[in-house]
Amino acid sequence: MTDTPVERWEYKTLRPERDATRKEAVDPEAALNERGAEGWELAGTIDYTGGGTKFIVFKRPAGRGDGERP
Repeated sequence: MTDTPVERWEYKTLRPERDATRKEAVDPEAALNERGAEGWELAGTIDYTGGGTKFIVFKRPAGRGDGERP
């Protein structure tokens, strides 16, 4: 029987910016592209009760060694 190594992940969250009304989210495209360039992959969202995104959650394999902290 071969032991399969367990993939370890690190996570990072991003709180989407809001405009002055705090009702409409500002387009997070630039922030998403920055995280993608750092090796982060979109894992999901955490939403407010009643709608709207509170946090965007990213993951990437742990131990990349590139100095980037989550």
